Amino acid sequence: MPLIAGRLGRIGLPVVAAAVALAFAAAVTSAVLAATGANPLAAFRQMIGYGSQPDSVVNIINRGTTYYLSAVAVAIGFRMRLFNIGVDGQYRLAAMLAAAFGGFVALPPVLHQAAVIVVAALVGGLWAGIAGVLKVTRGVSEVISTIMLNFISTGIIAFLLRPNLFAVQVQGSNNIGTPPIPPSGRVPGFPLTGASIQVFGLVLLAVAVGVAFAVLVGRTRFGFDLRAAGLSPSAAVASGVNVPQMVVATMVLSGAVAGLLGMPQLLGDSFTYALDFPTGLGFTGIAIALLGRNHPVGIAFAALLWAFLDQSAQILDLFGIAKEIVIITQATVVLSVVVVYEVVHRFVLAQQQRAVGEQLGADERVAGATA
Repeated sequence: MPLIAGRLGRIGLPVVAAAVALAFAAAVTSAVLAATGANPLAAFRQMIGYGSQPDSVVNIINRGTTYYLSAVAVAIGFRMRLFNIGVDGQYRLAAMLAAAFGGFVALPPVLHQAAVIVVAALVGGLWAGIAGVLKVTRGVSEVISTIMLNFISTGIIAFLLRPNLFAVQVQGSNNIGTPPIPPSGRVPGFPLTGASIQVFGLVLLAVAVGVAFAVLVGRTRFGFDLRAAGLSPSAAVASGVNVPQMVVATMVLSGAVAGLLGMPQLLGDSFTYALDFPTGLGFTGIAIALLGRNHPVGIAFAALLWAFLDQSAQILDLFGIAKEIVIITQATVVLSVVVVYEVVHRFVLAQQQRAVGEQLGADERVAGATA
């Protein structure tokens, strides 16, 4: 019984929670569609058909790559009970400065690409580190400081993204952006059979970040200290962990990953940071991290699911169905996963406690018979 409960807790719990959440979200979405006069089965069929087309698959992978990096950045903080709400500001500021660096500096191909990525990670890490320092020195909640830093980063970007500073006029439009990154700094993509667009080459960066996240948090002393400090700071201090140092280090690491968030788009498609650069991805990462239970594999599936819903919803407008219906599905999935996970977790815990009680009772009976 303990073995079965342990396996259920490690493997079955996330699967059960995800399956029930998806089923519940589908039921809620179907009810809303039916209430508006739409055919739920027809809508789902159209979404699946459109989402499985080659170009849609590429867009799902590309969008899922950015979602994944955003969620990992959030999950790093979550593992230490830190809420990095500033991923959005961190990645936008990092992308803008990295784009400006890449556009103004001439370097050999591999070195150029690596330098842009390093600059982005450094900017994101340093910007998030401000919140960590404020928390350990002044007791400022990282939620408040990271939210305010989002607004500050927006102001800095608006100030720097001017023609007399880091911006130039984009040819053929009224838009402005950083100087285009030359071919030596761009990362080529991967072709997909039947698709007219390519998968971002930096999808490999997301894979590397996921592996590093799993190893660092789950297999190293730093990861143990990080999780211990998050679970019980007093116990961590008693075991020799420098909790303030861990807070700053965790925020810096989270911000460094957040800084990488804009790199697939920047080096694989836009090659410049302009006013139309994607925004809001940091807040999406919070939902995906919760949906993936802060686990690198779970986050990968959650990011692809979220990207699939975003992409497949584009076809609904053609059939007179508001594509915003997908937002209901996404929100329902996240909320139901949290609720179902807690219910199943309590069930598993009760099973484990019952098994321990049975074992203790058996031991007492054996001891009584021996006496």
